[in-house]
Amino acid sequence: MSHTRVALGSGYDIPPIIVGGWQLSEGHSAARPERDTLFNMWDHLTEHGLDTLDCADIYTGVEQLIGDYRRAHPGRRVQVHTKFVPDRDALASVDRAYVTRIIDRSLQRLDGDALDLVQFHWWRYDVPGMVDAARELDRLRVAGKIRNLAVTNMDAEHTQAILDAGVPLVSTQIQYSLLDRRPAGSLAALALARGVKLLCYGSVAGGFLSERWIGTAPPQETLENRSLIKYRLVIEDGGGWELFQRRLGTLRTIAARHGVHVANVAQRWVLDQAAVGAVIVGLRTEANAASTLRTLELTLTSDDTRELDAAFADAPGPTGEVYAAERDPTSHHSGIIRYNLNDAPTV
Repeated sequence: MSHTRVALGSGYDIPPIIVGGWQLSEGHSAARPERDTLFNMWDHLTEHGLDTLDCADIYTGVEQLIGDYRRAHPGRRVQVHTKFVPDRDALASVDRAYVTRIIDRSLQRLDGDALDLVQFHWWRYDVPGMVDAARELDRLRVAGKIRNLAVTNMDAEHTQAILDAGVPLVSTQIQYSLLDRRPAGSLAALALARGVKLLCYGSVAGGFLSERWIGTAPPQETLENRSLIKYRLVIEDGGGWELFQRRLGTLRTIAARHGVHVANVAQRWVLDQAAVGAVIVGLRTEANAASTLRTLELTLTSDDTRELDAAFADAPGPTGEVYAAERDPTSHHSGIIRYNLNDAPTV
């Protein structure tokens, strides 16, 4: 299947769908796919041009897992995006040695000579040192340990501060979906002005934007993974379960019109938004992968877009700046966030 690749910076491009790794981290859910199943799925995706995997230093076990895949497939081209997320409690002590240690650890885990893309996050804007840490990452880019730099879960003001400091950001990874449009304002405008692409997770709300939930009562049982717990809160912020069901009905109607799934419509809508370069999708099986590939064949009409905008306009979902609620430990969103995972014990 052919698709147009997206340029990030100079000499580096990505497919419009990136394969996410959060759902593979230890503690995300009780069930994880077998390694052989996972590696076969990655083989299938790379054969279709979806050759970019997303992970993080704080996704426990995932950098090592991707490194094992690379070691098992030395001739296969696989690009890997990781993150640099210093612990919330360690921000005041982040210095050159700290930054270098974490980046060197990612290089060792991922079995690479350089990291394709490092996405930087800073938990507390009131703690000094964010721009200095970004400059240290840029020093490692110049030294050849990192090819491209980005940020993740950062609002427009602080993204601009890093850009204005001369750090060459090529992208920003953020949550963006029909249910969460916080990036559509100042962040998208900044990204368009400065040539930064949005790499968007959450486009299917952890799986809630799918046929599985059509016509169901609100889930009362403990949800099976952290993604569903997270996006259940987003649904509540967007008006609650009854309104969500009506919105799913609109998505189903549009999906049926095109012979695709609800998730394909939700993903395509995000890909069509200003400044968006790619969606990041968590996939666990080859069937998931085959279904997701249909997003690349879908073209939404202007009527489809108007219907979606009308269905989702009456309750905007989470409000405020990008990721502001999640980074606030007093927010109801904070229960799903882990603020200190970088130096936690790993296996």
